[in-house]
Amino acid sequence: MAQVKNKQIVLKDYVNGFPKESDMLLLTSDTINNLKLPEDSNAVLVKNLYLSCDPYMRGRMSNSQGRYIDSFTPGSPIEGFGVAKVIDSGHSNFKKGDLVWGMTRWEEYSIIKSPESIFKIEDTDVPLSYYTGILGMPGMTAYIGFYEICAPKKGEYVFVSAASGAVGQLVGQFAKLSGCYVVGSAGSKEKVDLLKNKFGYDEAFNYKEEQDLDAALKRYFPDGIDIYFENVGGKMLEAVLSNMKFNGRISACGMISQYNLEQGEGVRNLTHIVTKSLRMQGFIAGNYFHMFPKYLEMVMPLIKQGKISYIEDVAEGLESAPAALIGLFSGRNVGKQVVVVARE
Repeated sequence: MAQVKNKQIVLKDYVNGFPKESDMLLLTSDTINNLKLPEDSNAVLVKNLYLSCDPYMRGRMSNSQGRYIDSFTPGSPIEGFGVAKVIDSGHSNFKKGDLVWGMTRWEEYSIIKSPESIFKIEDTDVPLSYYTGILGMPGMTAYIGFYEICAPKKGEYVFVSAASGAVGQLVGQFAKLSGCYVVGSAGSKEKVDLLKNKFGYDEAFNYKEEQDLDAALKRYFPDGIDIYFENVGGKMLEAVLSNMKFNGRISACGMISQYNLEQGEGVRNLTHIVTKSLRMQGFIAGNYFHMFPKYLEMVMPLIKQGKISYIEDVAEGLESAPAALIGLFSGRNVGKQVVVVARE
């Protein structure tokens, strides 16, 4: 039976400290037989079209126990969210030609052995790549973290860190749609301009230009912060805690400033959680995927009516994936980082 060449991005070995492109290898495998599955298979064979680069993937590059998701396996393709086209299916929910999004692998073709990890794409009137972002895991993250955990009220004051990323750009727009006042932080003038001119943030600042984050937050929130959408951690979290209002809410989505540190930074003023009656809750978007239809019902009309914007940073070709992923941790990307493997 004919063998099909399958390019893959493989993790070379577990990573300590800041990851490098050389921690990943571009290899070619002969594992797909004539693009067909065995007769008795319950799996789904897909051709990957778009791959998602997300900060949580850094944790999977380390040999860490007790995480909510397993580490990558050295010598095997990296896993992540993506958009794909079904080539062959042994599962009744999927047929050849279906477009799907969900958990796949960093390679040209993937055999999805657990089809419950993928979702059929019904609406193709929007860019397919959106299912790696606004219509995928990052979109669900913004929706759950802001609406379900923070329960915003009109007129509240909202702060979003890493505000121009895949999640942050959406949280700010959701806040404005809820009638809130919203300020975001980002790491460049270009990103600050995007926040104010593209995503509708009331104010934004470049945290790299601020000598005193506590003073910066007092400048933008003289009366305090009602809601903080946490993407950064460390010194930013410490400054925010000092500026939260009584009964404020913090949605802990991520802490990207800590991911490459061998010893995480401490936060010295956690007593504010007690004295201000704050509620801080972490969450994993995958635990809420049962709410995806509800989210889609809300966000799809907003996209089609032009009431919400979404920016992608697109890298072309599977071979560009390592650099695209590493770029997340230095803030090189502007918007949602996507890798194009093939266009349908």
